[in-house]
Amino acid sequence: MELLSLNACSRLLREKRRLLIYGKCLEVERPGLVEGLSEGRVAVWACPERDHINVIALKVVSIIARVDLEEVTVVTVDGSPHCVQLHHAVEEAIKVTKSEDLSVKHLVCHGDKLIEVSPRAVKVARYLSKVKSLLRLEEERRSSLERE
Repeated sequence: MELLSLNACSRLLREKRRLLIYGKCLEVERPGLVEGLSEGRVAVWACPERDHINVIALKVVSIIARVDLEEVTVVTVDGSPHCVQLHHAVEEAIKVTKSEDLSVKHLVCHGDKLIEVSPRAVKVARYLSKVKSLLRLEEERRSSLERE
């Protein structure tokens, strides 16, 4: 089901109270993955390559504001410059709705691995200057280990 076509106060959401938002490309890249993660959740896809991130984020805000969700899980292909925006959209929706107590899981599919990413990592990914600093620290650490 498409996220943007889902009623923000859908009966499905009110009953399950757990939402899975996945990047549309996962249906092709990892077809069994979405099916497995969908158990007990309302699974919807979104594609930031097709739909502007502001539209997606507003839809997520609308859902969070209307339904007492227990959990939101986001899963995307790792490394996609478009899909990473789904993670940012959910974090922005949490911030706008002041729903810090809502359980949020960020997952990325890297090859055959499903890796959980912290909300902090999602936030840092928005700031290239911070990423640069982290990379510099990692390079310094490696150099230090090589000297020992």
